[in-house]
Amino acid sequence: MWGRMGRAAAVCAALGVLWWATVRLAWAGIGCEDWGCLVPAVGSVVVITLALLAGSAFALERVDVRPGRRVALVVAGVLVVFRLVGEALPSWTSSFAHAVTAGAACAGAGAVAAFGTEPRVARRWKVTTAVGVIALIPAALVVSWARFGA
Repeated sequence: MWGRMGRAAAVCAALGVLWWATVRLAWAGIGCEDWGCLVPAVGSVVVITLALLAGSAFALERVDVRPGRRVALVVAGVLVVFRLVGEALPSWTSSFAHAVTAGAACAGAGAVAAFGTEPRVARRWKVTTAVGVIALIPAALVVSWARFGA
C-alpha cells in the first residue's frame, strides 16, 4: 500500500509540475492583457488539464497503480478541493514557489487517491479520508473569513 501511494504521489507530482509549466507557457503565449482573450486562455487551461488528466490515468497504470482511470478521477476531485482550500492561503510572487506548490498538491492528491482506491484498506478508513478531505472546504472558509472578514 505504501509503495502504491508513493508511486501515485511521484507520478502526480511530476504531472503537477508539468501542468504548471504548460499552463504558464500557454498564458505567456496568449499574452492575455484584457478580457477579450480570457476565453481562449481559459480554454487552453481546460484542454491542458484534461489532457494531463487522461495522461495521468495512463501513467498511473504504467507504474502499477490500478485502476488508473479511477485513481486519476479521485486525484482530480481531491485537487478541486485542494484548489478551493488554496484560496484561503496567502499568495506569493515566486514562480518557484508556485511550481513546488503545484507538485506538492498533486503529490498529496495522488497519495490520497491511491489510499482511497486501495482494495485492502478498510471502508471506514476510506470514508474517514473522504470526510477529512471534504472537511477542508469549511475549514478553509473559516480561515478565509478570519483573514479577510465577511
